[in-house]
Amino acid sequence: MYRTDSNYAPLNDGKHFQPDMDVREKLDFGLDETIPKYWLDGNPFRTRLMDAMQVTFPDGERYFITAVRAFRDQIEDPTQLEDVKAFTRQEAQHGIAHTKFNNLLKKQGMPIDEILSEHKEIIDKYLNEYSPEYNVALTAAFEHFTALMAEAFFSKKYVSEGFDHRMKTMFAWHAIEEMEHRSVAFDVMQKVAKVGYFMRVWAVIYGTYETMRIMFTNGDKLLKADGFSKWERRKMFIKNLPWMYGRKGVFSSFTKPLFAYLKPGFHPEKIPVVHNYPAWVEEYNKSGDPAKACDALLAAAH
Repeated sequence: MYRTDSNYAPLNDGKHFQPDMDVREKLDFGLDETIPKYWLDGNPFRTRLMDAMQVTFPDGERYFITAVRAFRDQIEDPTQLEDVKAFTRQEAQHGIAHTKFNNLLKKQGMPIDEILSEHKEIIDKYLNEYSPEYNVALTAAFEHFTALMAEAFFSKKYVSEGFDHRMKTMFAWHAIEEMEHRSVAFDVMQKVAKVGYFMRVWAVIYGTYETMRIMFTNGDKLLKADGFSKWERRKMFIKNLPWMYGRKGVFSSFTKPLFAYLKPGFHPEKIPVVHNYPAWVEEYNKSGDPAKACDALLAAAH
């Protein structure tokens, strides 16, 4: 089930391991029009912020694949080549699932095509104006951010309590696989592209800024499309600051591991996978049902 290596970080049980990358295809999350418009605890701001985070995932996943594949011909280690293949297949599945949900958002009247067109322009700028080395450094930075999604939303029971179960199931699966391939882009960046410390650090600073900017900008556009005035949207933002950045805030919960990336000797595997990761994998391997696996993940959460 796991690759073992003495250089990998210990989990709470004292073991050292890096989870294998399993490619899980054609999963059914039950995404259809019966999902409530405000599926996160009936809260428009929180729902649309999460919608905005995921809306760019399909194009983002394709960008990650392109950035990593740019160095595929230079990879000599057969294990690393297999990791890149598994990474590519996992990311492709993520894109498929989130595209299906984006189509549901379109039916709600959300300006998804406009948002995706703007996001494509950003990605085209990255690929056309930045070096392959900087693109893979940005990819490694974005992957670090998304790999921490499990810690933010699924390490503690209370964080995802208000989620529609189908949305919770999809995000849990995505978070699990992000942890599984969290080292792939980083290793290509470091071992193949030979990106140095300063480019790596600048990429994570810029990548974090871009992630938050795009998410909040697009979240505001979705709320505007819902008919909320500028003043109403600002009040929502202020009211939800504790949920985002308070002592138990979703984003503040992973600030420390996010900025661990700045350490000169950092490697993604020095951050242990979320403690309840094995519960998701064991249940999925037994039942093949991502919903049951999500339930097992949260049953083992703090």
